[in-house]
Amino acid sequence: MKLLKQFGIILIFTFLGEVCKYLIPLPIPASIYGLVLLLAALMTRVIQLEQLKEVSAFLIEIMPLMFIPASVGILNTWGVLKGIFIPIVIITVVTTVFVMVVTGRVTQLVIRMDKRRKS
Repeated sequence: MKLLKQFGIILIFTFLGEVCKYLIPLPIPASIYGLVLLLAALMTRVIQLEQLKEVSAFLIEIMPLMFIPASVGILNTWGVLKGIFIPIVIITVVTTVFVMVVTGRVTQLVIRMDKRRKS
């Protein structure tokens, strides 16, 4: 029952993200609105981290299963993708490396700022 309550909280923020997408005419996905609202609720302590801890761990554990439908979809459209496969692979590798580098640099910056603040 606890997992259902926690999952319900996440669904409420997902719904609020959909409402924001409907009301705000910006090209931002509804899921991003929902994540920002959930982050704001966590930072303002409207929602406590403990209220979402178990369901978050569960969703992270099953995340690989969520990629199966996308993989099957790619296999079904192979005829269309065959002609542009090499550019897609190059773009994917370059952007993945770029995201990893930027994420690492931002993480290092946050760690340095946290150390300065503590000392």
